[in-house]
Amino acid sequence: LDLSNPEVQQFVYGVIDSLLIKNPTLAFLKWDCNAVIYNAHSKYLEKKKMPQSRLYVDYVNGLYSVLKKLRAKYPTLPMMLCSGGGGRVDYEALKYFTEYWPSDDTDPLERIFIQWENSYFFPSIASCNHVTDWSKVPLKFRVDVAMMGKLGFDIVVSKLPEKDLVFAKQAVLNYKSVSDLISHGDLYRLSDPHENNVASLMYIDSGKTRSVVFTYLTSNRYATSSTIDPIKLKGLNPKTKYMVNEINSYPGTVSPITAGSAYSGEYLMSVGINPRIDRDRTSVILELKAAP
Repeated sequence: LDLSNPEVQQFVYGVIDSLLIKNPTLAFLKWDCNAVIYNAHSKYLEKKKMPQSRLYVDYVNGLYSVLKKLRAKYPTLPMMLCSGGGGRVDYEALKYFTEYWPSDDTDPLERIFIQWENSYFFPSIASCNHVTDWSKVPLKFRVDVAMMGKLGFDIVVSKLPEKDLVFAKQAVLNYKSVSDLISHGDLYRLSDPHENNVASLMYIDSGKTRSVVFTYLTSNRYATSSTIDPIKLKGLNPKTKYMVNEINSYPGTVSPITAGSAYSGEYLMSVGINPRIDRDRTSVILELKAAP
């Protein structure tokens, strides 16, 4: 659609507005397919005797105009930006959405890299990271990766094996308990998956009293790679004692991390902690709390 044309903008707005008026309980809107213009030519610009070179810019500005009008009328409607504006996501378009879809590639191993790179530019609170059936790796790994941002499930939950269902329910509760850190905390990168066998990052609150640390094995196809060396944390208060607990463990497994172990911030940043990653333990989430 030629969104450089104000009449087309009004048409698009009218379609969505009508949908929302007729369905007042509609709770979520996913906006897709605005990124690429095929057979680019504007009859509107031609009629106005304007150069066709304006189309790409006027198209995007036309889209923003529609979004601005929609958001003004529906300020609290959750909307996902799947593909729009200047590409899949851009800062101007993100103003009008509550979240964005980083990629249609939801393989969890690929997503570690995709989410890592996107987080250089866009906040974790807006990154939709969903659990899917794209990969057959264990559900825990898929969920742990998705928890790096805005967790969602795109799977048929009723078909999950019993233990997976138990884990998924508990994982949602675990996510809710740390989602404030992921959404609003400071992000620190601990181990770059481009340079190491593991990816590790952490979020910490502004008061440096709570933190959540994610670690994933990214190179285990041909070797029994493991985190032999402790991972040094960042951003902690060196004088504060932190209690460390593993969360999101799979039912029936026993964590090698001693629950409630306390370390000083200085120790965790200078010596570090080993999350004990290996081929049978490919993802670990640790929660840190300042000791009373």
